[in-house]
This record gives sequence, structure tokens and C-alpha cells, in this order.
Amino acid sequence: MSEANGNQPAPAYKRVLLKISGEALMGDQGYGLHPPTVERIAREVKSVHDLGVEICMVIGGGNIFRGLQGSAQGMERTTADYMGMLATVMNALAMQSALEGLGVFCRVITAIRMDEVAEPYIRRRAVRHLEKKRVCIFAAGTGNPYFTTDTAATLRANEMACEVIFKGTKVDGVYDKDPVRYGDARRYDDITYDDVLRDNLGVMDASAIALARDNNLPIIVFSLDEPGGFRGILAGEGTYTIVHG
Repeated sequence: MSEANGNQPAPAYKRVLLKISGEALMGDQGYGLHPPTVERIAREVKSVHDLGVEICMVIGGGNIFRGLQGSAQGMERTTADYMGMLATVMNALAMQSALEGLGVFCRVITAIRMDEVAEPYIRRRAVRHLEKKRVCIFAAGTGNPYFTTDTAATLRANEMACEVIFKGTKVDGVYDKDPVRYGDARRYDDITYDDVLRDNLGVMDASAIALARDNNLPIIVFSLDEPGGFRGILAGEGTYTIVHG
């Protein structure tokens, strides 16, 4: 492996997309944003950015509002989904603030125009931001109802020519069943897209997995709660599952 900075091994990937849930930002509160947790995740992102890796992010909105949940409670689905998209913008702005507080240049780019708040999504402009080593946070999903932020993450990763999607979760990979509930749950080191879809393993929704499969885009599932885990995987260390063809 080549050397990046002194004795630091060159990272395994040059351009990546990090997908995290909105719930990851709420800490132990059960709702909303927990600033210390947002800052902790921002520090994880900065540690990878410091390696020279170009980073995109997509953050869910479930800590504030989830469209499917609203729809299940009787709200019209399209309206509920748009509300969920707005929640992702709030999370993206919080992460932008945390990253910039650490000295990382960052842009929030939304699929729904709100020019006073963030940039509209223009692919070539977003690619240029990445080339200038700015972190790009893609908000408001795809801009369309009925599509999840998992699908938005896979779409943007393909559009940005990312080499891999990092899916940060509360567990250190993909298991055959919920490891929190079942002590005999088995973790996979690697698994195929088709196996994830066939066994309904819940890595991402089916349309996101199919889009990744069709474009041969690997997905690395790892624990966001493990300090240094994001950077460690780029150095070839740590525990994770890779989903591939």
C-alpha cells in the first residue's frame, strides 16, 4: 500500500459517501438533535477528511420527522414525505455547522430549492466542491416523495462517482438477525446484494440495494458508535460488512 503522509498508509478509497440515519444525531434523547453527538460524528468525518478523502454525506430525518410514520398516522403520504425531506435539511445544517466549527469547509446541497438556506443540487457544481476538498451534504432526499434517504444516498453516490457507500449504524456490520435481540446472531464479513434482497436483511431499502447492485457500488456497513471506526476502515482495519456483487 502506498504512503499518503509520512508513515500514514494511503486510504483505500479517494471519494466516498457516508450515509447515516437522523436517529444517529439524537444521542440518548429519543428525539431531535444532541449537539455533542453531532460534534462527535463531525470529528469522525474530519478525521477521514484529513486523510485527503473526498466526502459526501446523506443524513436521514427520522430524529425529527419520518414520512412513513406520519403517513401511518393518517397524514397524506406525499405531504408526510416532504415534511421528512425538510427534516433532513435541518440535520444537514446542524452537521455543516459542526464541521465548519472544526475548520472543515462544507456545503449543504438540497434537492428542493431553498436558496437562502442552501445550494440547489447541480451535479457539476457538487463535483467541483468535492474536487476542492469541501464536504458535500446532500439534503431533501431525491426531492421526490416515496423515495427514502437510502435511495437518495445511492443515487448521489453514483452521480458523484463515489467508490463506495459507508452506512453508519449502531452495529458493526450485517447480521442474519437482530444482534441486540438474539445472542446467537451471526455477522457477515461480506455478502452479496442478492443475498441482502433475498433474506430481507434491512441494510438499506430494496430500491437502494438494487441501484447499488446495478452500478456495482459496494456498501460498507459499520458501527458509527465505534470511535475511529470510519477512519480505521479506510486504513484497512476494524470490523464491518461489505455488500458487493
